[in-house]
Amino acid sequence: QVYVVFSEELQCWCRALVESVRCHAGGCQLGCFLVDYARYCSVASENIRVLAGAFAKIPYRAKKCRLHCTKPLTLHIDYCENTAKIGPAKRWDTAAIQHFRKLLE
Repeated sequence: QVYVVFSEELQCWCRALVESVRCHAGGCQLGCFLVDYARYCSVASENIRVLAGAFAKIPYRAKKCRLHCTKPLTLHIDYCENTAKIGPAKRWDTAAIQHFRKLLE
């Protein structure tokens, strides 16, 4: 279900998918993915509205995606043997993410 939320960062109303809800004493915070800006944000529960008819049919400008069969790699340095090898990693490192974003631009 797509909703309309007010993004404090962008200072405007945006279409969003609600991904999580965190409630505390002061109210609830919604974890949202903005479908037209490809951003994640946190929104107070009072800043969410139901999306009106025709606007729900407009295609999203952003889509969530993943690279198929692409695993993160990193450079493993062995100081004792004075060697460096590329091997698997648990997470993508910052340099790889920045390089990928530059390629996309």
